[in-house]
Amino acid sequence: MKNPMDRQLEKKLSDRAVAIGREGNVAAFDELFELLKSSSANARRLAASAMGKLAWMGVDQAKAVAALGPVARNDSHAQTRQYAIKALKAYGCASKPWLGDLRDMAANPAEKEYIRRDAASAVEFIEEALRVADASAVHRCQRCHTETTAEEFARSNQAFQRVFCDRCFDEVFLERRNFETQVELNKTITAEDGTVVQSEGERRIAEWLTAHGLVYRYDAKFRIIGECQIRPDFYLPELDLYIEYWGMDTPQYKMSMYKKQTLYQQESKRLISVYPHDLPNLNTLLISKLRLFGYSIA
Repeated sequence: MKNPMDRQLEKKLSDRAVAIGREGNVAAFDELFELLKSSSANARRLAASAMGKLAWMGVDQAKAVAALGPVARNDSHAQTRQYAIKALKAYGCASKPWLGDLRDMAANPAEKEYIRRDAASAVEFIEEALRVADASAVHRCQRCHTETTAEEFARSNQAFQRVFCDRCFDEVFLERRNFETQVELNKTITAEDGTVVQSEGERRIAEWLTAHGLVYRYDAKFRIIGECQIRPDFYLPELDLYIEYWGMDTPQYKMSMYKKQTLYQQESKRLISVYPHDLPNLNTLLISKLRLFGYSIA
């Protein structure tokens, strides 16, 4: 078991990786190569993620790809491999040397489902980026319909999974940033493990998951269908399972809820829905729902 100093160091390294990616700190790019070698799986995972975020900001793409490829192929931590694969995808044409490995991972039945899925997505994106670079394909901005350059295509697809010219990208980026700022302001309740959530219902779910040793990510972004990106309340990576707490009753919220539920259903995602009236029997509900997905709580 790690001692408290170990945990503090791991948090420091992980926080640094997150900050570099979030701030687009190109000057700190070389730090990520050292973090990618860390003994902490979480620090390696977040360093790979940050490398992906900096992909279109003028960094040394060949150097980044050379470091990310072996991690995607061989890292002992599955989620670190997953994030390295996603980062390779972000580098588009520069990741061509790793296409063969990515194809192997996508087709390997021994790989975890999310590794196969993201490897296949990376292959598709890199191949498309190569076609764009060869001028064999034309992409247009989804807002103004002007033809986009290869750089515009790679930048917007990495950020939004949609195609925008630079002008529309900046407008959409501002809209998204304002939305995400509001989401962060709504997080005011702290669970026992330190996760800051938006409601008492989410707090209870977070603490139940922690009490039963289930690793989760809260309010993380995922692309699960076509060009749509969602932010599930909870994602359990070891079970590839989503938990949503539907805690409001306004017409606008219900419309968003129904749309989100439809996306989960269309993509055959494993979803557990929790409503306010379920909270008194939360333990029984989650145990029974997890059992339906083949996971038993001891």
